[in-house]
Amino acid sequence: MKIISELNDSQKLAVLCAQLSDDKLANYIVVLDLNELESSPASFFVLCSCESTAQVSAVSDVILENVKNYRLVKPRIEGHDLAEWIVIDFFDVVVHIMLKEIRDFYKIEKLWSDAKFFTVNNDAFLVEADYNDYNPTEL
Repeated sequence: MKIISELNDSQKLAVLCAQLSDDKLANYIVVLDLNELESSPASFFVLCSCESTAQVSAVSDVILENVKNYRLVKPRIEGHDLAEWIVIDFFDVVVHIMLKEIRDFYKIEKLWSDAKFFTVNNDAFLVEADYNDYNPTEL
């Protein structure tokens, strides 16, 4: 198990979003490092599953609240109205907050399976994970 303790700003934002998702009891939280992929749309994806639209909204709301508190650049937000799949786009970090069945259907992990997979531990460090641990068909 490899732990990354020194983080750049994009990594710190990804870790913060993952921790905030965990605070709202989101499940199967994973950080995908897309930096080494040729045509990646961002440096990092943060993915999490929720059990209800209310929980999807709560995770989104806590992330957006912290954006204001930390005076971060306001992200682009899609999907807040239906709250089945909310995308929060910070440009270098894109957060996907999804209902479990939506995540199972779209299988984003499979699309980006050549990325590096991480979880976030209690000390706010990225811990290497395996794609197979986040195979949507197994969630």
